[in-house]
Amino acid sequence: MSEHLNTALELARAGLPVLPLRRGKVPFGNCPSCAQNACGGRPNMKNAGPCLCPAPCHAWAAATTEPDVVGSPTWASAWRRAVGVAYHPGGAGLTVVDLDTPAAVEWARRTLPATRTVATTRGEHWIYQGTMRSVNGVRPGVDIKSALAYARWRGNGTGTLAPLPDVVRALALRLAPARRPSVVTVPALAGGGACPHRTPAYLERGVAMAEERITSAVSGVHATVYGVFLAVLSRHGRCGCLTDAHTARLFTAAQAKGESARHCTDAWTNARTALGM
Repeated sequence: MSEHLNTALELARAGLPVLPLRRGKVPFGNCPSCAQNACGGRPNMKNAGPCLCPAPCHAWAAATTEPDVVGSPTWASAWRRAVGVAYHPGGAGLTVVDLDTPAAVEWARRTLPATRTVATTRGEHWIYQGTMRSVNGVRPGVDIKSALAYARWRGNGTGTLAPLPDVVRALALRLAPARRPSVVTVPALAGGGACPHRTPAYLERGVAMAEERITSAVSGVHATVYGVFLAVLSRHGRCGCLTDAHTARLFTAAQAKGESARHCTDAWTNARTALGM
């Protein structure tokens, strides 16, 4: 039995919903039957239908407290390739304040009530009893992982769990006015490209559909955002009609789903690179 599987079984028996992490410290992707959520999603996913797939699909929604599932032959392949164990904090009634820099840790020590803390590679996890929505980038180096998210298991930590304080909840409430989307200008290719926008409404409809696809994502938000950016740039990015206002709308939709400005910029840049732009 692998070390990661053994850890996961112990956590599941203790009531913590767990899942394997692959290289890159991310969940395993959906299997072919569940790609693009064709299956309808997991039964414990908000606004999603049942999924009978036994594989560790659907990111955080694959997390389970069932040892028979964690140790099943279907999960065995994932555990053989796993680089770590993750858990769904919201499913355990917890919120993780992920402090990713020394400066963020110092801020927490000055600002937040003492609670259980776990050392990470670059900072600390501060864990509170209670759930809230998950939001990335609530301040420099600080993410909130609770409902509809996953956090990497890094040990039991030290200290006693404290109730989720209002100061942490307020971070998410202040996020919208405090953070502006990062916008990347998409220049026309050398010599210009053929413009497919027969009317302004054509481009507007395309951007609106892209916003809706991001907003309606219930899992795999990273992959959905990248796929939408790729589709928009492929269709509308070569003629120069795509403006900063359009990209700002897409970034805003992505950030409303918990993506940070940095992640949006990276996804946009990667999509442009993939298209040779």
